[in-house]
Amino acid sequence: MSFQVGSSLLDACVLAILKKENTYGYKLTQEIKEVLGVSESTLYPVLRRLEKEGYLSIYDEEVMGRNRRYYQVTELGEEQYIHYYESWNEFSRKIDYLIKGGQENE
Repeated sequence: MSFQVGSSLLDACVLAILKKENTYGYKLTQEIKEVLGVSESTLYPVLRRLEKEGYLSIYDEEVMGRNRRYYQVTELGEEQYIHYYESWNEFSRKIDYLIKGGQENE
């Protein structure tokens, strides 16, 4: 991707993925990395910050004798996701309009 990805967009993507299903950090980072091209070292601080802000909760599960840390969206995280979703729809509509030279979406 040739556009820089800001922290709000990363937050929205993390919440969107975790809203569908709880998952562990590595799987989540690989999914986002595949789409946005950001590194794991960028995403783990995002996960810690979202947890600190109350948008995510964390629990551990044993998998093949090792603990795996899972992330899930909290009620506050759901509310934040809705805010991001609505903001993204408005923002992307305006950007589409500009990029398409002032033409409405077809």
